[in-house]
Amino acid sequence: MSTPKNVAVSTARLEITQIKSTIGGKQNQRDTLRSLGLKHIGDSVVRTADAVTVGMINTVPHLVKVEEAK
Repeated sequence: MSTPKNVAVSTARLEITQIKSTIGGKQNQRDTLRSLGLKHIGDSVVRTADAVTVGMINTVPHLVKVEEAK
């Protein structure tokens, strides 16, 4: 279950969880996950849905799960 490429910029807080490995992935995708603060499968971070974060999420939608933070 990956995230579709339709995360929009808003004031919402997003919980981003890494669900797949970066092994065999492209270097820019590994760098993007690292920039989000994700190192291992199962790691989660909470970030605001600003333009930078949304762009990073839309670069690696198949590696992360995005939910609205509570």
